[in-house]
Amino acid sequence: MKYSLSTLAVALGASLAASQCTFSITSSGGQSGILGQLSDGQNRIGGSSPQGTYTISNGAITDSLGRGCIVTPEVNQIQCDAGATATSGFEISSNGQITFNGSDVFYACPATTSSYNLYTTPVSGQSLCVMIVLSASNCFATSTQQSTMVTSTVQKTMASQATAVTSTSTAPTSTSTTCPANLSGAFEFPHLIIPVSSSSPTTAEGTSFNGTITSTTSSIFNFDIPTTYTGTCSLVFLFPLQSQLETSSFTFSGNGVLDFAQLTTVATQSTTFANMGSVKTDFGAETITPGSSTVITTFPCPAGQTVSYEVSSVSGTSLVFFQDFNPSPIGLYITSC
Repeated sequence: MKYSLSTLAVALGASLAASQCTFSITSSGGQSGILGQLSDGQNRIGGSSPQGTYTISNGAITDSLGRGCIVTPEVNQIQCDAGATATSGFEISSNGQITFNGSDVFYACPATTSSYNLYTTPVSGQSLCVMIVLSASNCFATSTQQSTMVTSTVQKTMASQATAVTSTSTAPTSTSTTCPANLSGAFEFPHLIIPVSSSSPTTAEGTSFNGTITSTTSSIFNFDIPTTYTGTCSLVFLFPLQSQLETSSFTFSGNGVLDFAQLTTVATQSTTFANMGSVKTDFGAETITPGSSTVITTFPCPAGQTVSYEVSSVSGTSLVFFQDFNPSPIGLYITSC
């Protein structure tokens, strides 16, 4: 899918589930925009609804009229109803991301031709639901370092660095061999995808919904790791058959060999081939072909941090895909296993 997404942070602070904060909500990913509200309390992305204002207290959200925001039992829609007891389980992490029961994955499904309702799971029978992430304005816990997401205020924290700088280490021994090559458990999708090109080394392409890997272009994937991920994590690349995709697609040529590496710096919208920094750990080359699912590496979960991974072409492999969670998931993910 992804993505354009909100402000990220390399965050070490606690979440805001237990404190009170008032905020607006920005959606990023398959549908982007500031969350509005209908008069009946339904939350909408798009359309002409006035901007909603919300308050979180002890994991429960209310709107500016004091209506409790609930997750409906029928279809898991998030709406705010008069007289309702607000559903608990919401948190605002130290990077401003909203989570529900530990997951930052939400869904926008069409309500009209120009607006989308908000859900915690895709609506059965609706083929046009898209995955999104939500960020809260002005509700950030203290953190030691901030970087950028995609649709919110950009804070550049990265100095320009020459690509000739190298501090590459070899891939560490995997911390676990039990992580599955699928999304059966908790997972994170990339909150920022940045293509960088050796043919235009100083051009900042900004965020993309696609992973683009060619002989001259690689893609950097940012992941914002929740503080709840305290065990073993895995970096997974999923590449289903074209026939298995419902809302995504890809173009592919070559022998399928791609290189995966973690970078020393966190990518932003301003990242270019020239200033992307050096490789921290190169996990080596993997052969990725349609119908494959590959665990690239496993490692102790860097809870509360933002990490960046570069995927580049080896031997002329070309792959362009729309990062998407909808069946079947395609692209680069981090799982907690």
